[in-house]
Amino acid sequence: MSTLPLALSDIEAARERIAGAVLHTPCVPAPRLSMLTGAEVFVKYENLQVTNAFKERGAANRLALLDESERARGVVAMSAGNHAQAVARHAARLGIAATIVMPKTTPFSKVAATENWGAEIVLEGENVQDCEAVMHRLVDERGLVVVHPYDDLAVMAGQGTLALEMLADAPGLDAILVPVGGGGLISGVATAANALRPEIEIHGVQSIFYPALDAALRGETATCGGDTLAEGIAVRRLSPIAVDIARALVDDVILVDEDAIEAAIYAFFAVQKTMAEGAGAAGLAALMANRDRFTGRRVGLILCGGNIDPRMLSAITVRALERQQRIVSLRVTVRDRPGILGRIATIVGETGANILDVSHQRMLLNVPATGATVDLTVETRDEHHALRVRDALMAQGMRVMRLDPVLGSDPA
Repeated sequence: MSTLPLALSDIEAARERIAGAVLHTPCVPAPRLSMLTGAEVFVKYENLQVTNAFKERGAANRLALLDESERARGVVAMSAGNHAQAVARHAARLGIAATIVMPKTTPFSKVAATENWGAEIVLEGENVQDCEAVMHRLVDERGLVVVHPYDDLAVMAGQGTLALEMLADAPGLDAILVPVGGGGLISGVATAANALRPEIEIHGVQSIFYPALDAALRGETATCGGDTLAEGIAVRRLSPIAVDIARALVDDVILVDEDAIEAAIYAFFAVQKTMAEGAGAAGLAALMANRDRFTGRRVGLILCGGNIDPRMLSAITVRALERQQRIVSLRVTVRDRPGILGRIATIVGETGANILDVSHQRMLLNVPATGATVDLTVETRDEHHALRVRDALMAQGMRVMRLDPVLGSDPA
């Protein structure tokens, strides 16, 4: 252990260095998530940082260590999201010029959020890997200093301050679930936690599409790729330093699929009333998908970021309500005559349901010329309530088909 390149003393020094510049975020019990998972859950709310993610810790520490000549040269970073904003914010705070290389495909909202901190934005490349080459070109051309998002010991030490706070606020944790992208966060967390509580378990969590650390710990090369809700940890190339630290200090890596990540985002929003991006929800996804493994244990979750696109959160919420049959789609076939839409609305209203959307069709070939179809999207309390709506319509001689993503389009 003593030969590892990162030590508790480095993380404790980082804590002193960034004090006042980065929030000591709360790590508190989450009883409702405990009921959901069977574990005794504690959540570390890094989504409460100014830029809503843990990346501020590493960026602040790295920038604070620059000497005067390096500050005068300015810094450069590559990122499509949280690291970009973290570097931009703390560079502005310290009066350091910052250049951020972002993919051309980066959503405008993220570009604007980074630019608002005063950074120069360079949009080149299709992905973050392309941005790395651009970043090194700018180093050669301008002499800028690199602030790497994860492959940097100072960044790792900064991220490790999170674990110091967690174990001070929740000293009896049995395990910490850590989202893993390039490895900076888990390197710092594992180093600090192992030094303070050698018996504590550290479990990395990765998207099943980007299992780089899981493969590395098994001596294999990962096949990475695909769209994931957890884009913040969708990293193909790990920090070699992080792999060495993880091999020594991390118990294992848990892979989670997209359904689990989606369910965890919704659980944070609907159950815990807080915002989690895909990477931030990865730990809860692993806990929900491995309930038996952690039942009855004190588990720390790192909600490492809350920068989720509002449209994505809206889509996830609607999909969850559909799965719970609190939003149900029905196709009603009726005789085409005046007042029929009003009659349908009255029947639905009498059941206590709420019509969210309605579409009236006369041109479908599988409907008689004298008939029409009405597609309804209805808000209900639960599955039993949805069945009452359906039965009430059928009792009036209407033919009803469920257009439900769970049950399929079956005749009622």
